[in-house]
Amino acid sequence: MTYDTVIVDSHVILPTGMIDKNIIIDDGKIVGLTNDLPTCNHKINGNGLISIPGGIDTHVHYGVYSPINEAAKTESHAAAIGGITTMMRMLRLENPFTNSLQSQLTSASKHHYVDYAIHASIFTQQQIDEMNFCVEKGITSFKIYMNLGGEVGHVYMDMPPNSSELVASKVNVTDELVEKIVKNAAQLGCPVLVHAEDYESCGCGIKKAKEKNQDGLSAWSSSRSPEFEAKAIKTVCQFGRKYDCVIYFVHIGSEQALLQIQEEKKLGTKIFVETCPHYLTLSYEKQNGYLAKVMPPIRTENDKKSVWTALSNNQIDTIGTDHVANQLKLKLDGDDVWGALAGFPGIGTSLPLLLNDGVNQNRITLEQFVKFTSFNAAQIFGMYPQKGTLEKNSDADVTMIDLKKEKKVTSELFGSFSDYIVYEGRNLKGWPVKTIVRGELVADDFEIIGKLGHGKHVSRTVITK
Repeated sequence: MTYDTVIVDSHVILPTGMIDKNIIIDDGKIVGLTNDLPTCNHKINGNGLISIPGGIDTHVHYGVYSPINEAAKTESHAAAIGGITTMMRMLRLENPFTNSLQSQLTSASKHHYVDYAIHASIFTQQQIDEMNFCVEKGITSFKIYMNLGGEVGHVYMDMPPNSSELVASKVNVTDELVEKIVKNAAQLGCPVLVHAEDYESCGCGIKKAKEKNQDGLSAWSSSRSPEFEAKAIKTVCQFGRKYDCVIYFVHIGSEQALLQIQEEKKLGTKIFVETCPHYLTLSYEKQNGYLAKVMPPIRTENDKKSVWTALSNNQIDTIGTDHVANQLKLKLDGDDVWGALAGFPGIGTSLPLLLNDGVNQNRITLEQFVKFTSFNAAQIFGMYPQKGTLEKNSDADVTMIDLKKEKKVTSELFGSFSDYIVYEGRNLKGWPVKTIVRGELVADDFEIIGKLGHGKHVSRTVITK
């Protein structure tokens, strides 16, 4: 028989280690790994390259500063250039899911180059009551923002499709609401993703720093101390144990937060941990200006070391970028750090940064790299073995990387809505050079050659305990 595609001569990374086999692809699926060369319509030469399961970015914000019909196109473009084959969108809707979710799903379905899945953010009692509606639509993970409430409850929600108006909203995610979300998620059998910062403490910290006329990323970090992360971690873990719910901590980047998580694990909480490339590569001690303002803040060089140590020791499960598709005119809207917008783009640089600073510096192995960038995420979020692996019958999502490839980072490289990147001008060694989504070559040598609309929603089912 004639197969669609065979990837020849690449090193293939499996969770068990590296093997040298040809990858047979047919009808969007992996048919098998072989030493033979079967008849095929397309042959992809992998000589000198490493084939890994396509990257899964667990944490992406898009559709906030431009509508999803535009944002899906630009941000999945950046994802494909960066070797990401599945992007997990943090959906934030102001209105009930029953009247605003379907239009988002319909619009998204036509405008992605790569596959995507969705985490639904929960802000109100009505949305808690509609979590089962989300599950019916294939959305089986929920996000809690413990950083939003009181004085610091301002948030931009996702725009309706085809709109261009920012949706500014005020929310109050109290401990009572957090407990209800955790309880309901546990009953549905879904994990909750938690932004762990205590909003009352953050509100006080910011007020004090402003009164003292403090400025800069160091002031931003001290106003949202790691202690406030630890406090929120402790609170939500009590609910996690009470209701037997899986807690997934997003964007963990401080030593204190990591230590608190270890304590909560000892008490029996079911926990997964995500970090972001910026906590592995940036510190406020070495950053000028406000571009790297983010929540939680980038911390010290010492915190950066702690995050690398935790990653090397497999105490961190996934890498998400917390990519925010915003622009400089919004980002630097004020005169100081308090007026700057939090969040920055990062989906395109995630894999190259981890290859450059991690694999190529022997901080993590290629096997670990695969676990952190795809395998673990697929398992945690109910996409395995469809995603996250190169097994027989899995989706043929393959990212081919060149560990020796050197290239400078520029914002133009990725084609995102964002007109800047915090890593501008940095030379990185180790890049994805081919991105294959369900058997289709979508990006080749930093050019998008795939079809818009090829990317599909990964509808997930609940993982039964």
